[in-house]
Amino acid sequence: MPLSPLAALKRDDWKRMVDVNIHGVLNGIAAVLPRFVAQRSGHVVNVASVAAHMVMPTAAVYCATKHAVRAITEGLRQEHDEVRSTLISPGVVATELGHDITDPDVAAALTGWRKKSLTPDAIARAVRYAIEQPEGVDINEVIVRPTAADM
Repeated sequence: MPLSPLAALKRDDWKRMVDVNIHGVLNGIAAVLPRFVAQRSGHVVNVASVAAHMVMPTAAVYCATKHAVRAITEGLRQEHDEVRSTLISPGVVATELGHDITDPDVAAALTGWRKKSLTPDAIARAVRYAIEQPEGVDINEVIVRPTAADM
């Protein structure tokens, strides 16, 4: 999540975000989908972000990759009735994500957002909720945000 204004032209950062956030999701699906289709069951859980639902200054490329994860997950749902798919979209979570932000203003903003952040176990509980549903029930999307937070 190396956020920066588009005008900074950090093309290597853009490529890395696309490779991790889009190609990583596609590679994960490619690893399990043939088996899930063959056994006529399975559950893919992808983690996006609230950034899949909005665009913020300095985050256009990051948001674009998360929008892509949302579209890929929805496409998987529509193409495979026998495979459950869930998108978990967390707000700000207390993680190391963003450690590679080099723009001081953006880094300071992230520090401010993190004052109201979720813990990783909150996201794990959302995943657990989705996967514990009985056959025939597909939790398609869950947005998890800190209480009283903008993101």
